[in-house]
Amino acid sequence: MRLEKIQDYLRQKGWKYHYTEEFGCGSIDWEYRGLTYHVWEFSENGAQSNVKMAGKMEDYFGDYEEKIMELIEGWAKI
Repeated sequence: MRLEKIQDYLRQKGWKYHYTEEFGCGSIDWEYRGLTYHVWEFSENGAQSNVKMAGKMEDYFGDYEEKIMELIEGWAKI
């Protein structure tokens, strides 16, 4: 299983999500406040997500799960 921190957070919040894994890369889709969000890992130690701006996919590299988690946790402050 991949993207475990994000999955744990979504479960903790009680948000329904869909997780898929192919070729060792995880993918998560969920909805929050009427908008659809997505995190998709790719094999070059990175991920693509629209958590910063729902309509725009951005690439994250290195410790990408932590970077994405910071953005998701920041939603609670808005």
